[in-house]
Amino acid sequence: MRDYNMNDFAYGALHDDDDDGVPSSKAATNSIQKVSMLPLVFLIFYEVSGGPFGAEGSVNAAGPLLALLGFVIFPFVWCIPEALITAEMSTMFPINGGFVVWVSSALGPFWGFQVGWMKWLCGVIDNALYPVLFLDYLKSAIPALATGLPRVASILILTLLLTYLNYRGLTIVGWTAVFMGVFSMLPFAVMSLVSIPQLEPSRWLVMDLGNVNWNLYLNTLFWNLNYWDSVSTLAGEVANPKQTLPKALSYGVIFVALANFLPLLSGTGAIPLNRELWTDGYLAEVALAIGGGWLRLWVQAAAATSNMGMFLAEMSSDSFQLLGMAELGMLPEMFAKRSRYGTPLLGILFSASGVLLLSGLSFQEIVAAENLLYCGGMILELIAFVRMRIKHPAALRPYKIPVGTVGSILICVPPIVLICFVVVLSTLKVALVSFVMVIFGFLMKPCLNHIDRKRWVKFSVSSDLAEFQNENLDCEESLLR
Repeated sequence: MRDYNMNDFAYGALHDDDDDGVPSSKAATNSIQKVSMLPLVFLIFYEVSGGPFGAEGSVNAAGPLLALLGFVIFPFVWCIPEALITAEMSTMFPINGGFVVWVSSALGPFWGFQVGWMKWLCGVIDNALYPVLFLDYLKSAIPALATGLPRVASILILTLLLTYLNYRGLTIVGWTAVFMGVFSMLPFAVMSLVSIPQLEPSRWLVMDLGNVNWNLYLNTLFWNLNYWDSVSTLAGEVANPKQTLPKALSYGVIFVALANFLPLLSGTGAIPLNRELWTDGYLAEVALAIGGGWLRLWVQAAAATSNMGMFLAEMSSDSFQLLGMAELGMLPEMFAKRSRYGTPLLGILFSASGVLLLSGLSFQEIVAAENLLYCGGMILELIAFVRMRIKHPAALRPYKIPVGTVGSILICVPPIVLICFVVVLSTLKVALVSFVMVIFGFLMKPCLNHIDRKRWVKFSVSSDLAEFQNENLDCEESLLR
């Protein structure tokens, strides 16, 4: 796995794919239906947020005013910059692997592998949350799901069913996400309307700066409003990605922001404040107080549906990321093999196994560990974005953020400041666990290089990726003449 950059596409020898190796991306996907605009918007919605489920912790940590302000300000500090960078880089590299390709192009394959390792871990950790949230919302209606064997069995069955659905194809997952998303958000639209006569605006202004859990507050906002770059890992599966991805990301930002803000606005304004009660699952009780038992049941069903949608979307991104890394020669070529439905079989199995291993952790432990790892990966992505602007300013960018080099640096400042706050406020336990995981990635890369050199396992690079890279080079050279 040799180094590559924009002038030399070669992580390693381009092995002949005519034997039993991995078929090229075009050959593997010619007969597979691509993901269109509407399913892509809902896949982004579920990869990022999936609705206000889990946002309750912001009220618990900081009270109504800071919680509401957080969901207004945070999109400008984080969501919009990350979505813009994702749109530019995904259209520049519209192939599976996403941010792994960006970072590798700008900083080399070692750091490309590291961002892939950290983001894949984040995705698996994130997916381990959804069975936990699913059961947290249902345990008030079905107390047996709170602990013990029924809870373990429920997690296992849910994981297996959703993994099978992911195996059946990305277009199925996309349209399933559309129906799940509509069903999940409808009760909150109803709750917002029903709550209007009960609203007391003074409740929104409650704030106690001396009693704010900043770590919980930032982690909750960060978890509910990040992962915009996840869609890039399956860019090769999108119909007309150079036009579809930027539009889908812009619609997604609006959808996600409203889906989190409006339920908290109605919930904190319509019922008396008790911050201690605002933990994951509490929105169902808010619905009970506002609309009655029927609305609580609807919110509980919506929460369960939303968590299934997030699981499906996240597993799709994670598994196609592994497929993209295998096509780049970073992982053994077995990870690039597809099922007859066009899905990365081994990637799905690895992601599902990680979910089952981590699903026993608590909600807050999972969120904190995942956010810290995500920060490390995002730093690399932001550096790669700026470096590509400086190093290859004339390279083909079907969508380009309308700013120059200085502007591209300034766009990265707010996310970096936020990342610093998240890192500084993390606990020692979470920091140590995250550090060990990062070190493991540092050791894994040279080990994989050694395995490749010894030919113990076959690595290969898709010829389509080489062709794609040459197209970018040709375009840049013509612009420079």
